[in-house]
Amino acid sequence: MYRCVPARSAFVSAYVRTSCGYIAVHAVCPGRAAACHNRAMNAQPQILVVDDDREIRTLLSEYLASNGFRTVEAADGAAMWKALDAARIDLIVLDLMMPGEDGLQLCRTLRARSNVPVIMLTARGQPIDRIVGLEMGADDYLAKPFEPRELMARIRSVLRRTEALPPNLAASEATRMKFAGWTFDLTARHLINPEGVIVVLSGAEFRLLKVFLEHAKRVLSRDQLLNLTQGRDADPFERSIDLQVSRVRQKLGEDARDPQLIKTVRNEGYVLTAEVRKESAP
Repeated sequence: MYRCVPARSAFVSAYVRTSCGYIAVHAVCPGRAAACHNRAMNAQPQILVVDDDREIRTLLSEYLASNGFRTVEAADGAAMWKALDAARIDLIVLDLMMPGEDGLQLCRTLRARSNVPVIMLTARGQPIDRIVGLEMGADDYLAKPFEPRELMARIRSVLRRTEALPPNLAASEATRMKFAGWTFDLTARHLINPEGVIVVLSGAEFRLLKVFLEHAKRVLSRDQLLNLTQGRDADPFERSIDLQVSRVRQKLGEDARDPQLIKTVRNEGYVLTAEVRKESAP
């Protein structure tokens, strides 16, 4: 069920009741100004909203459309794949808890095929759930119930990061990076250890290691790492980056008590100590 309350200035506030509480959505009522605005939306990013709850899906789409985005809706994984095949999608808002193939499975499969950004929505707000979502390749994670303006801010932040990388992260022609006997394959998105064995990386591990290699021998704070990998600042007491660094160290075979490749700099952050050599495809 939902309840609409008219407000001034042609706005409507809507509240959707779900099993985890209420979600507030504020939308603009159609009018002359909205019609003029919609004519200019062809150049705007297109957002795919994937949620099995029709009311939430529709209200989110209307809210995004009222803020200048084009939107496509999908009720499940099958509809999501059809939407991706039918049009260019700039970002996916993906619900975690769906019947059949859930958001985690969809995100993991998507990451093997595409780099389209994903913001995951979930009723699970525990830190470990956020880590699992990021490990599966999500770019950001928002717990329900949420304020739609926060979702909008996160969408814009992720799009800014993916569409306009900082100069020191501009895409290079390198397809591989070699360091300390390891090979980081940017095309295949995996590691090759000194013995030639492939080491699989999650989406979050790939992004984090890429940032370290692009900034070798430079101390990076937790805020910098979170901003460069996820396009947002750290929340107070957040330790998601520490967990991801620990996982990357494990993939590199590091001794947790005395890591040599990714060192902790007390009260500052982390630093990759190895020399890095970039290689391009012949």
